[in-house]
Amino acid sequence: MTVELTHFINGQHVKGTSGRFADVFNPATGEVQARVPLASKAELDAAIEAAAAAQPAWGATNPQKRARVMMKVVQLLNRDMDKLAEALSREHGKTLPDAKGDIQRGLEVIEFCIGAPHLLKGEYTDSAGPGIDMYSMRQPLGVVAGITPFNFPAMIPLWKIGPALSCGNAMILKPSERDPSVPLMIAEIFKEAGLPDGILQVVNGDKEAVDGILDNEIVQAVGFVGSTPIAEYIYSRGCANGKRVQCFGGAKNHMIIMPDADLDQAADALVGAGYGAAGERCMAISVAVPVGEATADALIEKLVPRIEKLKVGPYTAGNDVDYGPVVTAAAKQNILGLVQSGIDQGAELVVDGRDFSLQGYEEGFFVGPHLFDRVTPDMDIYKKEIFGPVLSTVRAGSYEEAIGLAMDHEYGNGTAIFTRDGDTARDFANRINIGMVGINVPIPVPLAYHTFGGWKKSGFGDLNQHGPDAFKFYTRTKTVTARWPSGIKEGGEFNFKAMD
Repeated sequence: MTVELTHFINGQHVKGTSGRFADVFNPATGEVQARVPLASKAELDAAIEAAAAAQPAWGATNPQKRARVMMKVVQLLNRDMDKLAEALSREHGKTLPDAKGDIQRGLEVIEFCIGAPHLLKGEYTDSAGPGIDMYSMRQPLGVVAGITPFNFPAMIPLWKIGPALSCGNAMILKPSERDPSVPLMIAEIFKEAGLPDGILQVVNGDKEAVDGILDNEIVQAVGFVGSTPIAEYIYSRGCANGKRVQCFGGAKNHMIIMPDADLDQAADALVGAGYGAAGERCMAISVAVPVGEATADALIEKLVPRIEKLKVGPYTAGNDVDYGPVVTAAAKQNILGLVQSGIDQGAELVVDGRDFSLQGYEEGFFVGPHLFDRVTPDMDIYKKEIFGPVLSTVRAGSYEEAIGLAMDHEYGNGTAIFTRDGDTARDFANRINIGMVGINVPIPVPLAYHTFGGWKKSGFGDLNQHGPDAFKFYTRTKTVTARWPSGIKEGGEFNFKAMD
């Protein structure tokens, strides 16, 4: 049975009226399981206007009361963890442990937002001049928008919603049309937690909705996560329309393996970071850079048996599965096309997952694990983000050559180095021109009280996601200079000459 999904407007599920829909697949079976409405500009504008009407009262609510809503949301997310994870896995395809991790990392940002009263405090200077005090206030922007990707349908919406709402804004969330059910469930949770109607609107849609957000004068700020070409488009159009914009795009994350590294530890890290969630992570390690031929040979020898033992299957198989299908048939074809380009351009395919098939799930969007060796920087599989279970090995002759590969790539989201040498690790962390760095940590995603963001073509805008940066992004600073002179009353009126 195909379910017809809705928007979430003014605290209610609302059917779409545009007449346009997108199919939502079960990636494990290839079957259409739901249809999601794609909003027209008129539907979007109505949702934005409703948010604008509701926001002033929410913005005037004191930060501590807003924080109490976040406290309740944390309780409800924990209560509904299993239900949310099952819905997420059913539409995205990732395993249940991965789905719960997706929700957990979003939940941690909501926990951080409970500290909003402290994070929103301004500054105060007593006696900045004779009888003059000066202070600053952080105030909400009004209506803001989040445009979020398919690969983390709980985490990234929560990264946007929590700080935006804690700062007193109303939010229009435009989630991915590929897996929209969890964002709709999250909206229900915020309502149950006490969020006033209209403060969180979930509007499903495609490019028409995105352009409507970017062009609507009411929307003051836009946060986006997705591919770099779309990030560049949203950033340029949003900025041209006078909005505050932060956009995070693609990645090609390198992990450098030094000759002194623990190769068993490095191999385990590469398998988890390269193939977990079928590689559909902007922080996945997709390039291994062993330094020296001996290191490379030994690393490949350790990787092959680990990769060949990976279990691929549907989320319903539980903990017996290492990763599930990719999100759509088009994603599968794009991955396999890039694999073929690697073969054609001369890379050595050490582990070949092209013929992977799962009995009973032949129509599912499963991709077997692939491992390439002797990849060079001119190959498409090195230059492009594959977003699939494909690990490329680029052999480097020296540490300088290895660090140069990561620094010269157009993407700068995350990187890692595995070594026992503290001086090398320190040099790497200081010199690398990449936003997030791991030292013997394969996926260096910062915790909620730090900030997440890439450099180069992985990030556009000067403020990052979550952490203190999020509270700066979703507020404006107002500075007040106040003078309270002591006048001398004569006949019941102030003597203003006494102020001179």
